[in-house]
Amino acid sequence: MEDFIKVENVYFRYDEDEEEDNHAGASDYALKGIDLTIGRGEFVAIVGHNGSGKSTLAKHFNAIYLPTTGDVLVDGMNTKDDDHVFDIRKRVGLVLQNPDNQIVAGIVEEDVAFGCENLGVPSAEIRTRVDNALKAVDMYDYRRHSPDKLSGGQKQRVAIAGIIAMEPHCIVLDEPTAMLDPQGREEVISTVRRLNKERGITIILITHYMEEAILADRVVMVDSGRVFTEGTPREVFSRCELMKQHHLDVPQATELNHRLRGCGLELPECVLTEDECAAAILEMLKHHRKTDGSE
Repeated sequence: MEDFIKVENVYFRYDEDEEEDNHAGASDYALKGIDLTIGRGEFVAIVGHNGSGKSTLAKHFNAIYLPTTGDVLVDGMNTKDDDHVFDIRKRVGLVLQNPDNQIVAGIVEEDVAFGCENLGVPSAEIRTRVDNALKAVDMYDYRRHSPDKLSGGQKQRVAIAGIIAMEPHCIVLDEPTAMLDPQGREEVISTVRRLNKERGITIILITHYMEEAILADRVVMVDSGRVFTEGTPREVFSRCELMKQHHLDVPQATELNHRLRGCGLELPECVLTEDECAAAILEMLKHHRKTDGSE
């Protein structure tokens, strides 16, 4: 897989007059020697507790923040190079936690068009991009609605459509479902997965919902400004004790399986979903019926 984003030994410290939510003082580094590579078309989930540095890292991917030391390369372009900032931000779109912070117009289609207008896209092409973007997130029928009348999940999908219309190669979503109910979370995550699988858009999902993280190709765990482990969801979440040491949960099905194994039951090392857990328990029960002659 071709590299799209490369983070090379990045350290980052906030200036004295800046603050990050839940971050320690400016004397501390928020990122401490991060090395990370994200492939083109990959779906990566970055997990960590509040203040771990995951959102700070996310803002480096489209040059909102620049490394204090080290480098971030996007499609071969260094984010520190002023000549490339515009091109980097065209390639990497950022969706924030609160969709109300990104919605700027009183009509859905006008809001989706806003980014394209700032890029100087011709009017006829904007019309096409807006329609296609709204269809991609299943919000085309709401194109003439007021965003104020939409649910939280619908608003977030409109915010995503605004990024899609700008035709980025990558979308970074910084805890996009944190303020949504379960239905809204499902709407947004389904949209994100579809964009990744059908359009090949690189997805970087910052989340503390582990049930969302298991849907990614790869999970990166960040704590205290460092990457502590990464791998497939099954590889990462099989390390339940490591996750707990870093104050992170694992999916509920994974936790149940881990506890049952701790009680001596013969179950797989790791399951990720409720269906996997139920199937594993059923298989164990069938095995015990056969061995004790009850069948």
